[in-house]
Amino acid sequence: MTSPNPNPIRTLIADDQEAVRRSVRRILEAQDDITVVGEAADGVAALELAAELRPDVALVDIRMPRMDGLELTRRLAGPGAVTPVRVVVLTTFDLDEYVYPALRHGASGFLLKRSGPALLTEAVRAAAGGESLISPAVTVRLLQHVTAPRRVDRRSAPAAPLTEREVEIAGQVAAGRTNADIAAELFISPGTVKTHVASIQRKLGVQNRVGIAVHAWEMGYAVPTTS
Repeated sequence: MTSPNPNPIRTLIADDQEAVRRSVRRILEAQDDITVVGEAADGVAALELAAELRPDVALVDIRMPRMDGLELTRRLAGPGAVTPVRVVVLTTFDLDEYVYPALRHGASGFLLKRSGPALLTEAVRAAAGGESLISPAVTVRLLQHVTAPRRVDRRSAPAAPLTEREVEIAGQVAAGRTNADIAAELFISPGTVKTHVASIQRKLGVQNRVGIAVHAWEMGYAVPTTS
């Protein structure tokens, strides 16, 4: 018999549908490294619970009463967050137009509600570990949809220009590739890739790899994906 995980990933579920919350809780609590510390049926309640419970990850529905998932994401994961929480956005539709601003507001990733238990638990673990691209195939497809129609504006320009190598790495990140993948592709060490990624995030003013991916798609230097 295995002993309980002493440091499970503390997770908050925010969704206005009780059936969804119940289903997500059942899936997550079947894992020995994840625990659900609270549930909220609207954004205001979720924000209050997050301040009280200090979860590691919040699974946030886009459409909720009182405060929607976009504003909740900004408050939990945005630059002004007092006690930042990693947010994974839940959405019903592949082309949900709210996903793009959610990523801009600091979401670590997003997940389609119809995704299975394996992807849901992967999403929570990835967010808790500081990763942003939950499922490269899904993430790249959605990023293409939500960024392709948008015109580049001045907000897309980095505070400092990216180097040629950083542009190259940002394009690889946008294709959903891990540091190890990028290192193998460019014949550099994973540690060097990590350093470049940190520099890119700082220059772009983004908090995670999803922000880098969005910028790369906007600027047109995302490399093709084979997914």
